[in-house]
Parts: sequence; structure tokens; C-alpha cells
Amino acid sequence: MIVHRRKVRNRHRLDDGSRSETSLPVAPDVASIADRLDRLPPSRWHRRVVTLLGLGSFFNFFELALGGFFAVLLATEWPLTLLDRSLIIGSVFAGETVGSLLLAPLADRLGRRALFQVNLLLYGGLSMATALAPNLGMFLIMRVLTGVGLGAELILVDTYLAELLPADRRGRYMAWSYTLGLIAAPVVGGLARAANVTILGVAGWRWLLVMVGFGGLVVWLARRRLPESPRWLAATGHVAQADRLVTAIERTVYDESATKADQPWAVDSARANHATVARPPSFSQYRPRKLLLWLIWVLQPIGFYGFAALAPVVVLAKGFDLSHSLTYSALHSVGFPLGSLISVYLTDRVERRGLLVAATFAAALFIVSFGFAAAPALIIAFGIATTISLVVQSNIIHTYHAELFQTANRSTAIGLPYAASRLVSALVPLVALPTLSVVGASGLYACCALPMAAMALLTLVLGPRVNKQQLDTF
Repeated sequence: MIVHRRKVRNRHRLDDGSRSETSLPVAPDVASIADRLDRLPPSRWHRRVVTLLGLGSFFNFFELALGGFFAVLLATEWPLTLLDRSLIIGSVFAGETVGSLLLAPLADRLGRRALFQVNLLLYGGLSMATALAPNLGMFLIMRVLTGVGLGAELILVDTYLAELLPADRRGRYMAWSYTLGLIAAPVVGGLARAANVTILGVAGWRWLLVMVGFGGLVVWLARRRLPESPRWLAATGHVAQADRLVTAIERTVYDESATKADQPWAVDSARANHATVARPPSFSQYRPRKLLLWLIWVLQPIGFYGFAALAPVVVLAKGFDLSHSLTYSALHSVGFPLGSLISVYLTDRVERRGLLVAATFAAALFIVSFGFAAAPALIIAFGIATTISLVVQSNIIHTYHAELFQTANRSTAIGLPYAASRLVSALVPLVALPTLSVVGASGLYACCALPMAAMALLTLVLGPRVNKQQLDTF
């Protein structure tokens, strides 16, 4: 039986002068719940959770990656103006803005698990419905509604995994989850290249939406057995319920452990006491964190989606035809899982703030190089390099921002700035495509690189160090 409650030693002297010790169980508190989660050894249980969350992220990234390809694929069925292409790319982001504002705060009130059930169910059903759109107007409406369903998915993934994973492996496991999710990018690239045809009399892009909607519903069914976040339960006053849940997790994890050396049957008293007396940052310490997070999520999409969503259109503007545009963009997307794998290796080995700064500067350099590239080999090489650096940057942000705030309001604190990022992402095509027609690819991507450089400098000045620290204590 696992001893899951912290014990205090009650020492008293016997008649012969010797000491006797008895162990008295102490009721669990928020700190002991957190400490027990951080002490769990790596296990198949952790990997199952990471996989289920990564599968949800897969369909999120699949949907986002479709926007840039739809901006060229739909031209085979409907005549598209420059404004139409901008709206096609930005529609899902507009919906995500609303979804983040509505759903992320609910995760702090109703729990992480409850909102997980809402997100993918809405998304899967609405994606399949979008495949039936009879015209561009209805297509755009359905894409916005799909974005509402997606709105809080990545916020919930970040919040849930940060609260469930041990502190010393948090960055690595979260990066693995995003690696699984980002496989969607090359998959979309390959499928979009193949979807430039009619299948059984139906346009290929419609089959893409049916496929992704069905997949989202399958993952929704698989994630129904996820447990609630014990940290959230404890932080909201349900300590006894959190205690029972952590006990069940401990039993599962220790049963799966390969050696008894990994099984701490009793909590280390000194470490538990340290966790109990740790104090969260003061309100004044949170203000620069809030400012930094808002600045990150306003500036980052200008570079990330300015490249990722617009690359197929930019390649067309460089003078290549539709086939080459889809092919080059599909090759660029290989950088998404590659960049994420690099972040798996680096995120717990290199201090996250410094890694974020370095990846952001690299992204700014490569995105400018891509803008000036004219030869096919350079377009492909700089496109992949840009993608890799942007993905390392993005993965670090998703881990970093979840570590900056308290459990009781973590989803709200990171969800509201994230909603701003979705709004910026929706507006980027509306500004970027007219800019592209005026200043060309080199001028457009020079404009995208400047906010990235500013973001790197702001992170260096305002960002705290977070690696391997227990949540809520720094």
C-alpha cells in the first residue's frame, strides 16, 4: 500500500532515556498534492496522457495548417479575390479568438476535464459540417464556428500537462506532446497536394474536412477517461478528492515502475515541508509576467503565421505555379515535427528563457532570408529553417507561459493573451496580403521579422527563469 500522506515525527523520551518515534498522518494540502505529483517517476501512464493530449493538438494544428492551403485550393471551385483569400486564412483564427475568451476562463471554474469534452466535440462536428458548405460565405461562417470549438484546445493542453507532469520533465514531455501534434503539418501538406483533384465527384478539400472532423471525434472518445487535474482540485478547495485521485495515479504509476528503487513508499518529510512553506510570487512580481505574456502573444503570430499561413500564397507571388506552391509548402512543413523534436532535446537542458530568445532571433533571420530567396533550393532550405526555428520558439512559449501563473487562475491568465494572439493571427492575412502586393515577399517578411526581434529583447528583460521549478512556488 502506498503511503501517500506526509508524516510528522512525534518524538518523546522513554523512562530509560531513549527516544521513541511515532508517525502521525497529516491531512493532505495543496503543497503535498503538488509534491507527490512532482515525485512520480516516468511511466506509461504519463506517456498515455501525453499521447492523448498530443492527438488533440494534432487536429488543432491540422485545422490551422489547412487555412493557407485552402486559400489556393478553393480557387479551383470558386473565384477568389485577395480579400477572399485573406478571410479564408483568418476565419479559423477569428473563431479561436472567441473560443479562447469564452472557454479558457470556464476551465478555471468548471475544471480542465470538462472543457476537454467540449472542445473536440464541437470541433469534430463543425469540421464535418463545413465540408457541406455550398458557397464561400457559408464556408467562412462554418470555419469561424470551427475556430470557436478549437479556441481553448492548446490552452487546455498547456494548463493540464503543466499541472500533471513532474517539474524536472515538464518541458520534455510537453514538447513530445507538441511533436505528435505538429506531425499534422507535413500530413496536411501531403494531403493538400493530393487534394488538388476531384474524388468521386467531390472536391478534394471537402474530403480533407470530413477526414479531420471524424478523427477529432475519435480522439474525443479516447480522451473521455482522462482524470481531472489534481492541482486544480486542490487549489479550488477539493483537497480530499485530489488526494484520492493522486493516490489512484500513484498506484498506477508505481505498478508500472520497473524497479522498486523508483517507488518512494513514504514522502520525504524534508521535501514535503519545503513544498509546504514555499510562497508564490507577490502580486507585483506577476505584473511583468502578465505584460510579457501579452507582448509575446501579440508579436509572435506576426512572424509565425505571417510565414506558416502565407507561405503558399507568397510562393505564388514569387512567380511559381500552383503545383510548385503546394509542393514547396509541403516540403516546408517537414520542419514542424523536426523543430519540435529539437525542442524535446533542448527544453529541459537549456534554460527556457534563453532558448526562447535564441529561437526567436533565429526565426527573424531565416524569415527574412526566405523573403529574399528566389531559387527553388533556397526557398525550400530557408523555408524549412524558418519553420524549425518558429516551432522551437512556439513549443517553448507553450511550456513557459503555463509555468508563470497560479493553478487557480492559470487557464484564464494564459487564455486571455492567447485570445489576443488569435485575433492578431486573423488580422495578419488582411494586412499581409495587400502588403505583399505592394512591397513583395522580401519587404513583407522584413516587416514580420521586426516584431520577432522585439519579442526576443522583451523576453530577455522581463522573463523569469523557470526550469525544473515546482508550479505555484516561484
